Amino acid sequence: MSGESTSAHRQDEYLQAARLALDPDRVQLALDLTPGIAVAEAVLAEIDLDANRSISAAEARAYSERVLSAVALDVDGVPLRVELVDSVVATVDTALNDEGTTRIHAVAAMARLADGRHRLRYRNTYRPDIGVYLANALVPASDRVTVAAQRRDVDQRELIIDYTLRADPATRTRRGLSLSVCGALILAANVWWRLSRRPDGAGRTCDEPS
Repeated sequence: MSGESTSAHRQDEYLQAARLALDPDRVQLALDLTPGIAVAEAVLAEIDLDANRSISAAEARAYSERVLSAVALDVDGVPLRVELVDSVVATVDTALNDEGTTRIHAVAAMARLADGRHRLRYRNTYRPDIGVYLANALVPASDRVTVAAQRRDVDQRELIIDYTLRADPATRTRRGLSLSVCGALILAANVWWRLSRRPDGAGRTCDEPS
């Protein structure tokens, strides 16, 4: 994790801190957005569309989805659909007092991936005029996922995560059983072939003449 704090930002910046959690079949994104006092009014104008100094649930959801529309995720070059799960939008008063953070939780489902190395790319292009960015991968909750490396561009709008995916234990067990069964069948076929070649006729099928 970066040593920078979400509270340490300049008054004319819009800090956008992303945390990504990798699971075998999805990516979870937590995005915290904190405006400095000098840009708080401009940010609030994007959220409080009717300018009544109160943010409705509909306005909060619309704003969260607008932010996510500027976020791109792909795995091994295949784009993922980022969907809003929930969000908590800062109130007008807290934003104007430099204490308001909007928290957005989103998820992107992945198609089933093969075991081995994979690459996840995250990119955030929301409000580059005032935005400053942080991005980090969290320690995976699943022991099937191991993060190998994280690479960021200079401004941290883009984060690339190299990771390894291992098969789940149930799949490995089924695969082992299948291989054992196949091995037994091959051995049985080999024995039958050898017996059928014997000159004493051993190994004939029941409908063959003696």
